[in-house]
Amino acid sequence: MAAESRDLVRKTLAFQSPRRVPRQVWVLPWAEIHHPQALKLLQERFPDDIVSSPALYTVPTGVLGDRHTKGEHVDEWGCHFSNPRDGIIGIVQKPLISTWDDLDRFQTPESVLKLDTEAVNRFCRATDQYVLSGSVIRPFERLQFIRTMEQALIDLMEQPPGLLELLGRMHAHYIKEVEVWARTEVDAIALMDDWGTQTGLLLHPETFRQIFKPMYRDYVEIARQHGKQVFMHSDGHITGIIEDLIEVGVEALNAQIFCMGVEELGRRFKGRITFWGEIDRQHLLVHGTRRDIEQAVRSVRDSLYAEGGVIAQCEFGLEADPDNVLAVFEAWARLDSPAG
Repeated sequence: MAAESRDLVRKTLAFQSPRRVPRQVWVLPWAEIHHPQALKLLQERFPDDIVSSPALYTVPTGVLGDRHTKGEHVDEWGCHFSNPRDGIIGIVQKPLISTWDDLDRFQTPESVLKLDTEAVNRFCRATDQYVLSGSVIRPFERLQFIRTMEQALIDLMEQPPGLLELLGRMHAHYIKEVEVWARTEVDAIALMDDWGTQTGLLLHPETFRQIFKPMYRDYVEIARQHGKQVFMHSDGHITGIIEDLIEVGVEALNAQIFCMGVEELGRRFKGRITFWGEIDRQHLLVHGTRRDIEQAVRSVRDSLYAEGGVIAQCEFGLEADPDNVLAVFEAWARLDSPAG
């Protein structure tokens, strides 16, 4: 890895004309299981400029099972996930809090606040890559993991006192978790909440602005106080809250830009936030031709690049054609060449 990876990412976020677009492939275990040789070739030819720090703690976290393996998995919060197959992530079917009386026994995971700071710092010093925090801050999704998705959406419509207490306790925990990571040598704090369906937001944007936007603002403020940048991932059609994410200070956004319309995103947000990928993984990476992939990459470059503001990212995940994933990064390399 060239020593310039951190500089490439920082210049991209600042719209300061990086020498090339920084790159990152997200690899699901499904790809490691089904396409190990293709993955090895991809990573040799196009190594990542961005990595996540390992989450290293000084005490056991209580996690049971593997979240990417068929069967049951219990995370550090005590949420139970059921996974129907190897290589993907399962879903929560049984709520951790069934009734608000269960709040009496609910505890946030103190173990993840016992970060092995020195180990994380050693990891950061040993790489020239740009390093994201190894813990993901996700208040909206965490509420769904605790209550199930269906009940969480009902809660957010009705907003009973128990919900407000739960959200307050969750947010207080995440404040501490962001502070712990912000005191390490990682380059950025990572946020993750899937806010969209294929066609719109899961909630009215005013609900987002009332409840969750202030939380994100707090996380960004802590990151800024420690000289960290902020990256965020959110699946679905989330155009309705991108302006809010920019306002609170999110600097790089990983989103399904093709379901929202790449050109429309460019007209509204080009030069204001960095689009951290992606290339359509629902259709193009699975069924597209090489020409389709090349056209998609060029549309991202033409619509969103502003002397920065774009990271070449895609997901090597479920059913993706390995040749198409490779074609994504070959196309970016050609566009970055003098003749591109």
